[in-house]
Amino acid sequence: MKSRAEILRFAVTGLICFLIEFAALVFFRDALGLPTLAATPVAFLISVIVNYVMCVKWVFPGAEDKAAAKVGFFITSVAGLMLNELLMWLFGTLFGENAMILTVFSFTVTMYMVNKVLATVLVMIWNFITKKWILQKGFKR
Repeated sequence: MKSRAEILRFAVTGLICFLIEFAALVFFRDALGLPTLAATPVAFLISVIVNYVMCVKWVFPGAEDKAAAKVGFFITSVAGLMLNELLMWLFGTLFGENAMILTVFSFTVTMYMVNKVLATVLVMIWNFITKKWILQKGFKR
């Protein structure tokens, strides 16, 4: 049961961090005019800070006391950032960025937003597996 609870807490944490990252991406790209590939890592780094605090305090409690866990979290986050950036570039190249998908209550969903959702799902899988392993020194068998 512990594993299910961890997965649920990780999913809630991920949703909160995704919303923060998505809002930051939209702000930096659409309000400040940064290119998508410049706005993406800035938004990602903001969400990583929130993710770290939530992971060590709530998802994997006790992990904040381990120096190796901090280093491991940093390494997996940098790898996640690189994967995120690569996926955003790939999806932007394959699917484009500026096509309007739909408008909901005056909020226009464009292709870069869909690309971000796809990249987030893939990076989330990476994050759970690597952070669980790092923060708990491997999966318990």
